[in-house]
Amino acid sequence: MGMSEESVLILLSLVLLIGLTLRWIRIIKVNSNIQVEQNKEIIELLKKNSRDKDEIKINE
Repeated sequence: MGMSEESVLILLSLVLLIGLTLRWIRIIKVNSNIQVEQNKEIIELLKKNSRDKDEIKINE
């Protein structure tokens, strides 16, 4: 009761598909985390820029 070649190919294809899907999900997660950190930095810079502009207006 051995597995036919066709069954083995289907099984290997499914394993490969699952592996590639998990890798893709991991890459998206890592990139999302990087994007969140970049957004935090951008927000902080925008806040600093706004404070600097307010200081310039006060000093004028």
